[in-house]
Amino acid sequence: MPLLPTEVDPRLTSVLTENRVCTGVTTLRGRVFVSYPLADGPGVQVAEALPDGGRNPYPDAAWNRLNQSPDGAFVHVNGLRAGPDGRLWIVDSGAPQLGARQVPGGARLIVVDVDHDRVDRAYHLDAAVRPDSYIDDVRFHDGTAYLTDAGAPGLIVLDVESGRCRRLLDGHPSTVGGPVVADGRALRDPGGAEVCLHADQLEVSPDGRWLYYQPASGGMSRIGTRWLNDPTLSAEELARRVEPWWDTPSTGGTAIDALGTIYVSDVERRRVLALAPDRSVRTLVADPRLSWVDAMWLDTDGQLWMPAAQLHLTAGFNGGRSSVDYPVEVYRMRVDGVPPALGTD
Repeated sequence: MPLLPTEVDPRLTSVLTENRVCTGVTTLRGRVFVSYPLADGPGVQVAEALPDGGRNPYPDAAWNRLNQSPDGAFVHVNGLRAGPDGRLWIVDSGAPQLGARQVPGGARLIVVDVDHDRVDRAYHLDAAVRPDSYIDDVRFHDGTAYLTDAGAPGLIVLDVESGRCRRLLDGHPSTVGGPVVADGRALRDPGGAEVCLHADQLEVSPDGRWLYYQPASGGMSRIGTRWLNDPTLSAEELARRVEPWWDTPSTGGTAIDALGTIYVSDVERRRVLALAPDRSVRTLVADPRLSWVDAMWLDTDGQLWMPAAQLHLTAGFNGGRSSVDYPVEVYRMRVDGVPPALGTD
């Protein structure tokens, strides 16, 4: 059992209080959007967090209806973030849960115009998914979206203009995860089997040269985006371009700043690490309240948002029994960095 922090860090401020497990948060032009992975029951999957404490289904209630055709409704939202174009980009995993079969037409990147609160476009990823895929997260650079597949290990590269997508590093060791450990215990599904989350976290370097990525169990690899963007490169040649980067612990989420420092949530020890471009590492914050920090968000004021999702305590990852201690909090802390240019906050 790792030595968990016992002292509360006064730099952490609780900014959102949720009565459901919340794994994603992003800010866009003064508005705050959150996502819920349905890990503790049915409900809204994407909402706008209102200043009065309310939550509005986003972009509307219809998109948040459950068990609907994917034409106009989410299957299973796994993440969201402000894109470089100032719109909200929502990742639909395409499967009702990790380990479930893909719903035809369900794996998508859904783009919302927040000025008019309407879906502008849905990028279908059918050409690049497997039956057991679970699309996890997305990052952008120069007209390209990069996505991870935590169900069937691999990466997906999407040309934003044309909508064409390609599957890369399919089953490559750098995308394959092992058992995920949080608070000293391996995640286990309701049947007692250890849970593996394959390619999960990813970040693009501020200059766009590198894609950093990893399974949730660690460790982190990197590859030049020039190689990912080259459709003429063979799978064998692409695999040779992968570089091990750092031996990360089991991780819930990452973020990157304009200097290339990657913030890594260490779910084994309830802390967040700062990994510099020279691969030096320091503990940014450790706090007993940081129970499974999931997808982090760095806003333009240099505030790092950290959803303490407690995902490892949900029934699906805790042997079929929920031990979530409600409410679930989203914390914020000022850091030294600011984000790369990724749209208007």
